[in-house]
Amino acid sequence: MKKLEKATFAAGCFWGIEAAFREIKGVTDVISGYIGGNTKNPTYEQVCSGKTGHAEAVEITFNPEIVSYKKLLEIFWKVHNPISLNRQGLDIGTNYRSAIFYHDEKQKQEAIESVKNAQKMFKDKIVTKITKASEFYKAEEYHQKYLEKHGRHIC
Repeated sequence: MKKLEKATFAAGCFWGIEAAFREIKGVTDVISGYIGGNTKNPTYEQVCSGKTGHAEAVEITFNPEIVSYKKLLEIFWKVHNPISLNRQGLDIGTNYRSAIFYHDEKQKQEAIESVKNAQKMFKDKIVTKITKASEFYKAEEYHQKYLEKHGRHIC
């Protein structure tokens, strides 16, 4: 068995994308949290203030023998609006930005290629940033599996 890998995506509110990726065969875990900021152990309130620089994101653990990183990228493009800068629906702010946080050079190259392919689906320019993954902070427990806990499937 191949070693499990990580993928980290920001696509607006983490509740919806967490639920979407939990449905994917080969995904062994999805954690909602914060990445890309400058405050250690930020709280939800701090992240929402826009002062920490973090994005709401999900850290996905997956088995690459069952689901590829490229497939996860395809799903990422389908579960949010990558042409809306710092906004997803009614959620506005830099913490709701669209971003791919790569964990190695192979993921970086696949992410860059996926932007080129995804751009064909949109008239406007994709604003998704591709950034090296920094420290990921797990969000408060009440955010984990939020939609599932509340009997909902979408935000």
